[in-house]
Amino acid sequence: MADRDASIKILSDNRQARHNYFLMERFEAGLVLTGTEVKAAKDGKVQLKDAYGAVLGNEAWLINAHISQYSHGNRENHPPIRNRKLLLHRREIDKLLGQTRQKGLALIPTKMYLKKGKIKCELALAKGKKLYDKREADRSRTAEAEARAEMRRRA
Repeated sequence: MADRDASIKILSDNRQARHNYFLMERFEAGLVLTGTEVKAAKDGKVQLKDAYGAVLGNEAWLINAHISQYSHGNRENHPPIRNRKLLLHRREIDKLLGQTRQKGLALIPTKMYLKKGKIKCELALAKGKKLYDKREADRSRTAEAEARAEMRRRA
């Protein structure tokens, strides 16, 4: 297990997704990228904050993901924001299509990482949190931190 985690290098993490959504089922998808996008992503120039996934025409797409232009790219550089195709199995795409259409769930990218030389994107089926859900999560996190601090003080 530890050697598997050692081969993964996280390029971008969407921490805001955990705050705004209840994350349910997760999927690992490959990405169709151009050469300069791969080089920029390996440099960590990826922003997933406003990105989301969608199933359009029986294909999965990553929409609004920002991959900055590669610093040494010339006129062949890529546009920073464009739709990028996600590589998933047909049954996974069908499942995502059904879940997002009928249950009203969103497809949110949570991480982009390098695994065995390939850039992968972790997507999660997510349900949006209401404001009171976010407040409750903050309250429980604060209470837990205070309890840990009290335990440390007593020990």
